[in-house]
Formats: sequence, structure tokens, C-alpha cells
Amino acid sequence: MKKILLLLLLSGWYATSSIAQQNNIEHVREYFAKYTNPDFPNLKEITVKDIQTDDQQKRITIVLSDNFIAQPLTPLTVDKIYTEVKLLQPAPYNSYNLTIVAAGTPIEQLIPTYMMSKPDTARVYKREPFEGNPWVTPTSLPYTIKKGMQGRHLCLWQSHGKYFSHNKQQWIWQRPRLFCTTEDLYTQTIVVPYLIPMLQNAGAVVFTPRERDWQKQEIIIDNDAIMDGSRYEERVSKYHWQYGGVGFSHTREGYENGENPFRMGTYQMIEATQNRTTTSDAVWIPEILVEGDYAVYVSYQTVPGSIPDATYTVKHGGTATTFSVNQQMGGGTWVYLGTFHFTKGKSESNSIALSNLSAYKGVVTADAVRLGGGMGNIVRGDSTMLLPVGSDLPRCLEAARYSAQWYGMPDSVYSRRGNDDYSDDINTRPLAENYLAEGSNYLKGDSGLCVPIELSMGIHSDAGFHEDNTLIGTLGIYTKDFCEGRTGAGLSRLVSRDLADMVMTQVCTDMTRELGIWNRRDMYDRNYGETRDPQFPAIILETLSHQNWADMRLGHDPWFKFLYARAVYKGILRFLSTIHGGKDCVVQPLPVAGLSAEADGENKKITLRWTPRLDIAEPTAEPKGYVIYTKKAGGDFDNGQYISGENFFYQLNAEPGILYSFRIAAVNEGGASLLSEEVCAAISNDTNAPSILLVDAFQRLAGPQPFDNEATGGFNFEQEPGVIDIKSPGFCGYQQNFDKTQYGKGFGASGDELEGMILAGNTHDYSTRTAIDILQKHPECNISSTTPIQIAGLDLRKYRIANFTLGAQKDDGYSLTRRKAFTPEMLT
Repeated sequence: MKKILLLLLLSGWYATSSIAQQNNIEHVREYFAKYTNPDFPNLKEITVKDIQTDDQQKRITIVLSDNFIAQPLTPLTVDKIYTEVKLLQPAPYNSYNLTIVAAGTPIEQLIPTYMMSKPDTARVYKREPFEGNPWVTPTSLPYTIKKGMQGRHLCLWQSHGKYFSHNKQQWIWQRPRLFCTTEDLYTQTIVVPYLIPMLQNAGAVVFTPRERDWQKQEIIIDNDAIMDGSRYEERVSKYHWQYGGVGFSHTREGYENGENPFRMGTYQMIEATQNRTTTSDAVWIPEILVEGDYAVYVSYQTVPGSIPDATYTVKHGGTATTFSVNQQMGGGTWVYLGTFHFTKGKSESNSIALSNLSAYKGVVTADAVRLGGGMGNIVRGDSTMLLPVGSDLPRCLEAARYSAQWYGMPDSVYSRRGNDDYSDDINTRPLAENYLAEGSNYLKGDSGLCVPIELSMGIHSDAGFHEDNTLIGTLGIYTKDFCEGRTGAGLSRLVSRDLADMVMTQVCTDMTRELGIWNRRDMYDRNYGETRDPQFPAIILETLSHQNWADMRLGHDPWFKFLYARAVYKGILRFLSTIHGGKDCVVQPLPVAGLSAEADGENKKITLRWTPRLDIAEPTAEPKGYVIYTKKAGGDFDNGQYISGENFFYQLNAEPGILYSFRIAAVNEGGASLLSEEVCAAISNDTNAPSILLVDAFQRLAGPQPFDNEATGGFNFEQEPGVIDIKSPGFCGYQQNFDKTQYGKGFGASGDELEGMILAGNTHDYSTRTAIDILQKHPECNISSTTPIQIAGLDLRKYRIANFTLGAQKDDGYSLTRRKAFTPEMLT
């Protein structure tokens, strides 16, 4: 009887327990169906895929749909979820250990490690993986970066690039031409003029698998074969340059698949010396046919005994800028030093030299030097074509697959298939960075170039549209499960989610603050080659939708591009600080707001004054000093002079009869701002010479004019193309389809008449240009110049003439930064 009673009691308890558990399941499903995140209103409905109860271990595991991971999570958000779900559990389940999982990961692990009370040790380095000499170190800087990205090596790229389609037997873009551009043209207008310089100004070494230089000219000076009138010389003392082995030679106009120019020539080698009196130099003197800005690339071979401090000197317009290059890494490829202005002609004032002076015993190697991005020279075709064909475009517009070949990388990097350039190009970008990094502490191995690459980012734009003109916005992609969930240096690949989260949060916070609105989209965990294959933290950042008019209405504006790039830079800065143990980091300052140069003919002095621009959202971005860059007529800017940040003026002695030009960068421990506009001043030999004030009032930057009405919309490029910031290859042609009923079918379709053109914009140096014209006709006058914001600080009664350069200045009614032709400062 007692047994029967016990069984009845137990069966009743189990029935009650089962009912309670079923009710619990329904409550949990209902909870997540109604779940919202105020920080992420775009979250799709969450479903409960499974609830697992382990009575023996007293554990409940709730498995959620994968779309849960799309949102940014904070400790507060996760704690709230756990607390509320636990309250839904009836006894005895409310005492069980609860784990909530999404996409195979407990949701508490989806919190960025920098937000955790105890950082995830699997997502931070226990010790610095690399503490040697960086690949390239600028040694002419008049300031020191201590809390930026010094010593960091990053890889990023700007979408795809034009590629050869074997099916169509022609060179094509991956995306259609829309709203006067296409993805592979557009994204580089954010990456090249803004993001890469910001990262470099913070001290980072940046490699990009696509050509970064927009200069269509290319000059190669080599020990094997010399182009045009350029010269290669060896200037020796005690030690002599001698044959080192197989190296670079430029032997043909077009290179077919598998042909490697870094295996077609030779390189030179010399013993290093610590004695300055016994140094020898290799000197490359280019013949410049077209004056302009040129990226300077050097090459060498890494061999046993290579030194970590090879000294290169780039002379540009008479200014000598030095670099220390670690030749223990990066041999057999093009190594970017910097971009410099070279005047037309051939002289040692425009040259590159490599010394064998070193603090170490060993050898120095020397190979070709390249100036300019040039035109594409990789030809493609198949057996059905009479001849392989090139793109006939600047190399900067081509896909990374072709740059990698020109950069001397093995065909296993850029041509795994050989007959599918689209797929090969997607693989090229991560494989190129892995090839560079292999052999470093970030990726063990013995077949790479030992460059300590530690971060990978593909900057893309996305498709998709909203007919109601609302924003699409920014999306991030990472890959968590690959290589056993670890990077080459042993970090959890969840660190890539941290990178995506931190960059997207910074972008959306900054853009919303500056523009009033920006849209954050999902974070995807996807099996994409660009995020799967890199052996370091890696993401794809889909900046915006190139197919959506509302996105491109903002996206074409240069101020938008600057803001976006600065936000990405700040996200990367904070991410690197986190994974390297939470080191203090400082955000580089904003560029100064205004600058003037006032000539004092009587005392033969020039006084510079400027207005700092404070970043109210970034307390650490306060300038601590300024670097004044000076150029004399006929030359290039010098390496700058640092002054403390207590005063916003500087006075220098000036030689009469010489036109001086100036630019300023604000600096702090995090690095340097982008450069200011250029102003100039000149002092006459005649003490009675008249004084002229030049006002560079051409401040405007703008995208093409947007318009939108009920039936049509787009960009009036022909009527109002806007004003580019300096120069850009970012436009494909004029918009042709304005019919909004064709959204997703042809609306926004554009021509190709501008492809390959590097369009000119606001060069921010019109005072200097005007002064040159004036001094050619009237050399005996004192020249001062200013930007409009500085006029209030000048005594206008001193000037006989005030010349205003307005250019395309106007209040266009649509730009993010509205610029009137005559500002209040100019009218007072």
C-alpha cells in the first residue's frame, strides 16, 4: 500500500513537473519572441531552437536562433536577459545553472572583451608577439608617437577592383555602375585619402593588396635595366656592392599568368658597416616626365645576415626624408615608404639612396625602386583569344589579383584556379597577407616574408535599397569557426567579432552624432574567404549601400568620407589597445581649423597663426603640439618643425625674394592630424614695397548634386559635379537612369565615360598658386595669405590689395558642410 501511495505521489509530481516545464518552455519562447534591444532596433525576431534540461547536472541550456548574434551586447544587456529568463523558471529549475547559447556561443561571450569585468584571456595577448624593428619606420618625424599604433602592421583593402572575366573575355567590375560610381571605385575614396593616412599618422605600417597610388605614371629604376633616362649608381668606399642573386627586372610590357618580375633579374648586396666614414650607397635617380605626387616603393631581398635597420633617404624637391627598413622581413616585393612631390626633370634633388650604415653586423641588399602606381601591366586571356589583353586602366583600379603578381608573390597566392579571376581575386587578398605574415610571431611558418601583420579588414559597400529613402547603413562580417577557432597567434577567433563590434559601434556613434542619423545593421558570422582565411583578427566592413540613394546622398560627400574614415581608425585604435593588454591609447587630433601667414617686410619676419579644432567627443584628441611644414618656391615641403601646443602662433626669419609656403599638423601622443590647407608669404627686398593679402576662400568640398522627387531621383553630375578633395578616380560616369520606378532594375544606372580618369578637385593651395602668378609680374611686393577664419586676427589696413580666391565656392544647399562665398569673417 505504501509503495502504491509513493508511486502515485511520484507520478503526480512528475506530471506537475512536466506541466511546469512545458509552461516554462512556452514562457521562454514568448520572452525571446518579444525580446528587443534598444541599442539595436533592427534586430529580427528571435526564436528558441531548443531547450535542454539536464536534471543530473542541474543545468538548463537554451539555444537561440543565429540572428541573435547580429546585435551588439553589453554586460548590462546580458545580465538582464539571464535575470529575466531565470525568473521564468519554476521550482526546481530556478535553481539550475542556466546557459543561453546563440550560434554555438554562450551569449555572455558575445560581449566585447573590453566591456567585461574580467577580460577574456583568450582574446588578449599575454605578451607582445612582436617587439622588433617595424617593417618601415619614418625617422625624420620631429615628434614621437607613444600611444597610437606604433609598431603595428595592418592589412586593409578597398573592395575588389576590375578583373578579367574568362566567360565574357573582357575586363569587368563585380558590381554595376550606379549613382555615378561603382563599389570598387567608391570605397577607395574613403580608404586611400583618409583612412590609410590616419592609420599611418598614428604610427601603423599599412599594407594594401590593391595598388594605393593614384598616380598614372610609373618610373622603375633598377640595377639590371633602366627605364628612359633614369640612373642607377653605386657610390662606394671601403665596401663594394656585388651580385647577390635572383631579383627584380622589368623585362616586358605585359606579364602573363605565372610570370614573376622578381625572378627575372638580380639584386645587389654589400656588407654593413658601423663606421660612418666607410659607408657606401646605392642611388636611384629617376627622370620625372610629369611633375606630381608619386608613391615611392623600394625592393630588396631578405637573406641570412640581413639587417633590421637599412637606411633609405628619399630626396624630393631638395628635402631629404629618411626611413629605417627592416630587411629581415618583406624581401622580394614592393615596400611602400611614402608619397612625395617630385618636380619634372632628373637631378639628385629627386632621388632615393640606400646606405650600408647600420647599428648591426650583417648585409644590406638592394634591388629596384618604383615611383608611382602606374598602369596595369598584367595581361589575361585564354586559348580562344588571339592575344591576352590588359585592362588599359591605372593599376589602382585593378583587382588585387594583378597587383599581387606585380608585387612578386607566388602564383599560389593569386592564381589557384587560373581560369576564374573573380574567385582568385577574393582569395588573393587574405592569401597575400598570410604570405607576408608567415614566419612572424603572428603566423608561424617558413615560407612567408615574416612581416608581423596582425589585423585584416576589407572595406566594401553593399547592395540593397529602400524606396522610402531611409538609410541602409553599416554591416560587419566575421568568421568565428575556422582553424579550430584560433588565429595564427593563438587568440580566440571571437576576437574578430570584437573588432567588428568596436568598429561598427564607433562608426554608428560618430556618424549619428555628426549627421543626426546613421543605421547600424547586423554583425554576421559567415564563412567568407576574406574573413575566414586571414590568420589574424579579420572583418569585412560593409560601409553603406551603393544601391541606395539615401546612403549615397551622404556617401558622395567628402566630409562624410573623412568622418567615416576617422571613426574606423578610432575603432581599430581601441581594438588594438584592448587585445594588447588594455594599453592607454590617444586619438590623434583633428586638423587645424584655419591658418594665416603674415609677412613683416620691415623686420624680415613671417608670423604664422592658426586656430585649433577640438574634438569634443574625444578628450584625448587634444593637440599637445604642432608641426610646421615649410616649402620654398621650387622645392617640396621639409620634414617639419615641432612646437609646443601652448601657443597658436610661430614667427620665423625670412629671406627676401623667396616665396615660403606652410602647412600645419596638430600632434599628440597618438599621432598627427591630417594636414591643414596651404598658406604662403613672401618678403620683398624693397622696404617700400606694397603689401598684398591673399585670401583662399575656396573651402568648399561637395559630392555631385543630389535630387529627389516623386518620379525621379539621383545625382545631377553634369549640372553640378561638386568639388572633390584634391583628386579622385572614384567616378565612373554620368547617371543615365533617373526613373525611381526602376529601383532595383536600373534606377541609378550610370555610364563609364569617366573611368580611368583621376579627376581634379580642391587642392587647398590656391594662395601659393596666386602668389606665384603675382610675383612673376610684380616681384617687389610683400605677400601675406590666410584662410577666411583667420581674417579677424589681421590688420587689414596694412594691405594695399586684398585678393580673394573663391573658385567654386558657394552655398550649394545640399552639402554636409555649407560654404558661403563670403563668410561673416570676410565681411567684418
